[in-house]
Amino acid sequence: MKLELRGITKRFGSLVANDHIDLTVAPGQIHALLGENGAGKTTLMNVLYGLTRPDEGEILLDGQAREFRSPADAIGAGIGMVHQHFMLVPVFTVTENVTLGVERTRWPGLLDRRRARREVRELSQRYGLNVNPDAYVENLPVGVQQRVEIIKALLREANVLILDEPTAVLTPGETEDLFRIMRELKAGGRSIIFISHKLREVQAIADTITVIRRGSVVGQRPPTATGSELASLMVGRPVELRVHKEPARPGAVVLDADGLTVPDDQGNPAVKDLSLQVHAGEIVGIAGVQGNGQTELCEALVGLRPVGAGRLRLDGDDISRQTTRQRLAGGMGYIPEDRTEDGLVGDFPVADNIILDVYHRAPYARGIALDLGQVDSTAVSRVSEFDIRTTSVQAPTSTLSGGNQQKVILAREIGRDLRVLVASQPTRGLDVGSIEFVHRRIVEQRDQGVAVLIISSELDEIYALADRIAVMYEGRITGIRPPTVPVAELGLLMTGADGGPAGEPAGTEAPAGTEAQQLYVPQPAEQEAPPAPPGDGHD
Repeated sequence: MKLELRGITKRFGSLVANDHIDLTVAPGQIHALLGENGAGKTTLMNVLYGLTRPDEGEILLDGQAREFRSPADAIGAGIGMVHQHFMLVPVFTVTENVTLGVERTRWPGLLDRRRARREVRELSQRYGLNVNPDAYVENLPVGVQQRVEIIKALLREANVLILDEPTAVLTPGETEDLFRIMRELKAGGRSIIFISHKLREVQAIADTITVIRRGSVVGQRPPTATGSELASLMVGRPVELRVHKEPARPGAVVLDADGLTVPDDQGNPAVKDLSLQVHAGEIVGIAGVQGNGQTELCEALVGLRPVGAGRLRLDGDDISRQTTRQRLAGGMGYIPEDRTEDGLVGDFPVADNIILDVYHRAPYARGIALDLGQVDSTAVSRVSEFDIRTTSVQAPTSTLSGGNQQKVILAREIGRDLRVLVASQPTRGLDVGSIEFVHRRIVEQRDQGVAVLIISSELDEIYALADRIAVMYEGRITGIRPPTVPVAELGLLMTGADGGPAGEPAGTEAPAGTEAQQLYVPQPAEQEAPPAPPGDGHD
């Protein structure tokens, strides 16, 4: 099926989200839509899927104009969409989720469960999706839940499949599995619109790349285009894809974790006898596959989770039993991995979120009252300094794009004097322009003498920022290496294997059959594979 969008325009008040966009997707093509957060990619796809009515323009399928008043119209025309936030019922089985709304029946009022299970299994096997029809969605990993969404679309005979930021919550291994599935779908004649802001991924999977900036198409490129060229099209200026930093000049130990054991929510040890020191003026990066105790470690460091055993010191003082407020007052900053759940109050205005951890102190507090004038003036200053794009400091923070929300957190956390900064997944879901900004500010903190601890599942980010790399596996540090460590050695440490003594690099190829082979998305063809991956592929 050939899809054409002609002159699609969508306005929200004075904001033009889509400005006369033209787009053509050929049958059996993976067409990537690349752009910054807030560029208008999702709005365009919502128009195509019938979730939003365009103000101008038309949609053509195989040359015939179509009008979609609802997703049901789009689905009926052969268009499916997998949203970034999955539309699944956790307590239902895979089969129940897939057939919801299109239930198979034998007699009026009787579900044909056997037929439904068979159809789900056949689709799963045909495209290598490997999903158990009887599994409950709440028990499935995120990557498998995404496959369920794909099966939903295939069952409804989608010929054009929209994938909206499909890798935002996936591990590198799950991303590789998704790419394999996409190639299978392409081989079967289906077209895929792949929405992303990750340069390396669109280069690895797309047949053609359309770049959108501020609601308009600014260019179309083949996947062989350089990362620098694509990034410049996205942002509208040259982008530093790997932040420049001078060698670290570490000082005294600021953060000292000694024999930390931290329980998870069920009381089982998630962090096990972990010892780590972070010096003033250095960035220590913690690498590892998500779910190996990194979240619990961060929460224990900032006082959000109790320490089961061991000690935590800040500038030599034992803070193991201090509250989060006490640790923040002592010079600790925290960028949480989930900004919407743990970093911001979405209904609060930008101004309130910027002073969220110091609202009770001067100059913002006057007894039991807030000095609203001081709060606003500080917010206006920080919005300018951190280039937070918002209509007003009184706008709800939930209305901002992901990159701008992250800048609000940065403005709050590093807008005050720090001794140590703990940053967990600091650029998750951000585009190249926002990543450049966040990385530069983190390096500035290091250069000002702050001890910085970065936790990231993105190896690119670890290599770009870290002065030392510690690897976590099953709650333990399996090794600490310099940032020149080969990818294969780091990958072995991330799977719990012995990567060899520090200073004696292992080979650059991971042994066959290890998970290390799936930890890293292949680099663009324009680059040679160095021992440490360059930042050119940052999302």
